[in-house]
Amino acid sequence: MDSARALIARGWGVSLVSRCLRVSRAQLHVILRRTDDWMDGRRSRHTDDTDVLLRIHHVIGELPTYGYRRVWALLRRQAELDGMPAINAKRVYRLMRQNALLLERKPAVPPSKRAHTGRVAVKESNQRWCSDGFEFCCDNGERLRVTFALDCCDREALHWAVTTGGFNSETVQDVMLGAVERRFGNDLPSSPVEWLTDNGSCYRANETRQFARMLGLEPKNTAVRSPESNGIAESFVKTVSAPSATSCENCPVWQQSRPSILMDTNDEFPDNKRYSLLPFLFA
Repeated sequence: MDSARALIARGWGVSLVSRCLRVSRAQLHVILRRTDDWMDGRRSRHTDDTDVLLRIHHVIGELPTYGYRRVWALLRRQAELDGMPAINAKRVYRLMRQNALLLERKPAVPPSKRAHTGRVAVKESNQRWCSDGFEFCCDNGERLRVTFALDCCDREALHWAVTTGGFNSETVQDVMLGAVERRFGNDLPSSPVEWLTDNGSCYRANETRQFARMLGLEPKNTAVRSPESNGIAESFVKTVSAPSATSCENCPVWQQSRPSILMDTNDEFPDNKRYSLLPFLFA
């Protein structure tokens, strides 16, 4: 803008200067009409913010988790009740920023450095097992929760546990023990079997991880926000959960039929088609 004023002072036209320098012609006209003693008064205006700041402190003292938008809403509501002029939201933001009263921004989650270049499936059995859980909402209002374990090679359902309670560490430990007994009997694996799960609290519990190592399992967790890292278990959950939501009438009946469905899946279907449960669910 100073360059435009200098060119106009040398005799160049306002329209030509504004078009060549790509500045506002209207703004140039306003600047040219200013007097020599003109001062920008936008930052020279000082208002007494003591009362507003005290009211802000009063709101934050009772509700410390409120940000400036909620604080402004409460101040505006109180001003309407008291018949006082409303306070501008930008003024509340300025005061809270100057006095370090704003909430801290949530830190950005760093992207995962684990690249998805591997394969979940393995070529031989008893090298990697995966586990996950799912639930059904039955017609009587109860929620049935299932925890299972699969072999990442032949995809056999090694063991499962069904309950109307939550997913907890004890249930996962029962599934671990049942899977080891199914494959190895009373013995333990000669080499550690990888136990692949998501980051659920029941899997990350210290008791669960210690119990897994006692059984010869090596706990492995997927990357955060990365369900594809446990794709075999996720695919099994998706296949089983989709049709079964409308196929059960009450929890006791479904609890009795669920083991037979998983048993039939292991016995009847070949290894590469173990997820086709629709004939059993709608038989």
